[in-house]
Amino acid sequence: MGAYILRRLLLMIPTIVGIMAISFTVIQFAPGGPVEQVIAQLTGQADSADQRISGGGDLAQQFDDSGSSYRGAQGLDPELIAKLEKQFGFDKPPLTRFLEMMWNYIRFDFGESFFRNTSVLDLIKEKLPVSVSLGIWIMIFSYAISIPLGIRKAVKDGSTFDVWTSGAIIIGYAVPSFLFGILLIVLFAGGSFYNWFPLRGLVSDNFDQLAWWQKPLDYFWHLTLPLISLSLSAFATTTLLTKNSFIEEIKKQYVTTARAKGLNERQVLYGHVFRNAMLIVIASFPGAFISAFFTGSLLIENIFSLDGLGRLGYLSVVNRDYPIVFATLYIFSLLGLFVSLLSDLIYTWIDPRIDFERRDV
Repeated sequence: MGAYILRRLLLMIPTIVGIMAISFTVIQFAPGGPVEQVIAQLTGQADSADQRISGGGDLAQQFDDSGSSYRGAQGLDPELIAKLEKQFGFDKPPLTRFLEMMWNYIRFDFGESFFRNTSVLDLIKEKLPVSVSLGIWIMIFSYAISIPLGIRKAVKDGSTFDVWTSGAIIIGYAVPSFLFGILLIVLFAGGSFYNWFPLRGLVSDNFDQLAWWQKPLDYFWHLTLPLISLSLSAFATTTLLTKNSFIEEIKKQYVTTARAKGLNERQVLYGHVFRNAMLIVIASFPGAFISAFFTGSLLIENIFSLDGLGRLGYLSVVNRDYPIVFATLYIFSLLGLFVSLLSDLIYTWIDPRIDFERRDV
């Protein structure tokens, strides 16, 4: 197992370098880099996010008739343009900038934001609690419901209960979380019907003035609609995974043997089947958590105005705040690779019969 872990750790190096290199290359051709944004602000062309990113390419340096390096820079002092390029680090060749970025990232030095005048690491620490709250409660909520429901569906496979719940689950899985979130806002957050839940923030403005027993109520009051929106896909996936895993185990010979020995269905289900059937569900927990933590929170945090990592990443992409964009990409990719390794190790911990070192490659 030690050799397998070492191989996986070594493979993370080219993987993370490849992810960052591809993203860095794509960014070079993205329109409206930070230099163009400052130029647009200086020339009065930046009234909105869409206008700020409508200029020329980031480093394409599309020369116009006046000889300016950036579109929209006509009439500006070339020395000012040079200072802007040096300020954002664009006075160096792309390869040099990429190698310097990767060297800093290896030491977890992510630099400072272009437009927020603070370090990227401090920004991530500041926004992390919101995204962690969403991720943890989504997993608790979805697993607490989907596992018992999946077991019940496996026992009642083919029954009316199974058919109706499968239909509801498929519909819930097909509806995008952000669309369901908008529907909840319309219905329950001051839209066209009721105004039962707040529309923005993780806590109320007077949170510090609330009594100790009111604070958790206020916290969950704000989390209700975002959690319901995000739990749909996780709930459906885990339920069907649990059901299929239990059905597969129920059909095996050891279950028939246990029944022949006189054990009742409850003893067979929870004494023998449960441990084996839950293997794949438990092992998939780290990946499911990372998925709910990072991918699902992007749109939901923006819809409900939750100041977390998803919203931070979105605003950074819109504003072309590249240090934040690349730092979050690096951290998320690194976490994803470690979580993938952790999932494999959990398989071997739960079921010692699994040995990745002996499998044929």
